[in-house]
Amino acid sequence: MISLAGRDIMHGWGRFLLTGVGLGLLIGVTLSMAGIYRGMVEDADVLLKNSGADLWVVQQGTLGPYAEPSSIYEDTYQGISGMQGVAKAANITYLTMQVRDNIREMRVMVVGVVPGGPGEPGQPDYLVAGRHITASHYEAVADIKAGFGLGDIITIRRNRFRIVGLSRRMVSSGGDPMVFIPLKDAQEAQFLKDNDALLQQRRRTTDNPLFNRPGVPGLLDAIIASQTTNMYVNAVLVQLKPGYRPEVVAKTIQRWKQLQVYTQPQMRSILVDKLIATSAKQIGMFLVILSIVSAAIVAFIIYTMTMAKIREIAVLKLIGTKNRVIASMIVQQALGLGAIGFVVGKIIATLWAPYFPRYVLLEPGDAIKGFIAVMVISVLASTLAIAAALRIDPAEAIGG
Repeated sequence: MISLAGRDIMHGWGRFLLTGVGLGLLIGVTLSMAGIYRGMVEDADVLLKNSGADLWVVQQGTLGPYAEPSSIYEDTYQGISGMQGVAKAANITYLTMQVRDNIREMRVMVVGVVPGGPGEPGQPDYLVAGRHITASHYEAVADIKAGFGLGDIITIRRNRFRIVGLSRRMVSSGGDPMVFIPLKDAQEAQFLKDNDALLQQRRRTTDNPLFNRPGVPGLLDAIIASQTTNMYVNAVLVQLKPGYRPEVVAKTIQRWKQLQVYTQPQMRSILVDKLIATSAKQIGMFLVILSIVSAAIVAFIIYTMTMAKIREIAVLKLIGTKNRVIASMIVQQALGLGAIGFVVGKIIATLWAPYFPRYVLLEPGDAIKGFIAVMVISVLASTLAIAAALRIDPAEAIGG
C-alpha cells in the first residue's frame, strides 16, 4: 500500500505539487504572523535593554514613557541622583513624529538624550558607523532602518540636524526607527511653543483679571516667565549601583519624590501585556483562521483525489484489502501534502521576512510546533476522505 500511495502521488504529481505550493503559501503566512508577534516582543525587549536603565521614573499615575504620555520637571533628576543606591540618572524624551531630509519623510521616534558616549542612560550601546552625539545641538544618531546615511541633513520641527552616527536595532515598541538628538533640542521640539502660540498665550494671560491685579505687582510677569521657561522631560532613566535591589530603590523614590517608578520587569509587562496586547489578539485570530483554511484545503484535495479513484479502491476491497490499509494510504497522501506545504512555507517565510516593515523573528521552536500542527491538521483533514473511501461498495469494481 505504501508503494500504491506513492504511485498515486507520482501519477498526478503536478497537481499534487501545485497544491502543496499553494498550501505552503498559507503556511508561510502563518509562520510569518507568528514571527511578527515574536518580533514585537523582541522589539520591546531591545527597547528596554538599549535604554540602559534599571528604573524608569515617570509622571505619577501614568504608564509612561512608552505606553502613555508623561511629563516631569527637567530638574527632577538632580534630586534622584543623590539618593542612596543610584549610580546615574539622566533625563530623556520620546516623541514619535515625521522627520524629513531633502528627498522624503520618515516616521521615527525622536529620542532626546544627554550628549555622551556608550553606557550613558538612553544612549545607543553600539554604532555600526560614525560616532555618538557630543555636541549640545544639531547632531543626530539614526537607526539604519530609517534609511539615512552619515552626513545627511534631516529636519525636525524648525531645526536641521546632521547625522553623525548610525545604530542598529534601535526601534520603538511600534517598530519605528529611533533618531537620537541632544536633549535640549528634543525638549524644544516637544515642549516649546512656537512664536505665535507664545504671543497668544501671553495675550490670554494678560487679559485674565485674576493675574492682572494692581495689588499684586510683578505677578503677571512672573506667570508669563514661568510659562515660557519651564521645561519638561518624559522620564528619568536610573542606573543603580551594584548590590542594590531595584524594588527597594523604586519604593524610596516613589515615597520621597511622589513619582511613578517602574523596574525592568514592570516596564516589560507594560509593553508586552498592555501596549501590544491587542495586536497579539489579532495575530492569534489570524492564526486560527489560517489553520482552518489550511485544514479545509487539505481535506478538499485529499477528498477529491480519493473520489477520483473509486474504481481502484473498489478493486482493493474486492480482493480483500483491509479498511485500515486503505485508510493508511489516504493518511500517507495527506501527510505528504502537509510536508510539502510546510517545507515550501518555511522557505517562503524565511525569504520574505527581511522585506516586512516590522521585524519578523522566526524561532526554531515555532517552526517545530508549526510542523507538528501541520501534520496533525493533515491527519484530521484526511478523515473525510477516509470515511468516503470506506463507504465505497466493492461492486463498483465490477459495475464500472
